[in-house]
Amino acid sequence: MTMTTAALLTRAHDGGVGDDDPAAKPKRRRFGAAYKLAILDEYERLTDAGAKGALLRREGLYSSHIVEWRRARDVGALKELTPKTRSAKRSAEQIENDRLRRRNERLEDELAKHKLALEIQGKAWGGRWRPLLWHEIVVGRPLTSTVTGAC
Repeated sequence: MTMTTAALLTRAHDGGVGDDDPAAKPKRRRFGAAYKLAILDEYERLTDAGAKGALLRREGLYSSHIVEWRRARDVGALKELTPKTRSAKRSAEQIENDRLRRRNERLEDELAKHKLALEIQGKAWGGRWRPLLWHEIVVGRPLTSTVTGAC
């Protein structure tokens, strides 16, 4: 049954659209693993001409459902029949311990970086009170004057 434009406008004006109309809010169908396996089993047992199509029409399914469900079954994805186990809720102490453990690891990483930077700076200074010159870093010896022969 289709509604005329006038009837739709009247319902919209009265605020009746979507309140009691099931077609206004379609819901996606969800198929459980038990249903999928049962349909696959029944589908594969059918041998009469047209029986498979009749099954699909009766259940409101498409052949693509069968194809996808077979693939899922073959790779073991339909093992959702077993009840899912949920991990136990963590206590406030466990949450705090995990947070502190992560913070400790982050701070230890930062400390290691700072120690390395200080070590590099100490090597660059060479134990002297002045920073090394570029030539001293690259060549590894002080730049000598050709005129006086002094450093």
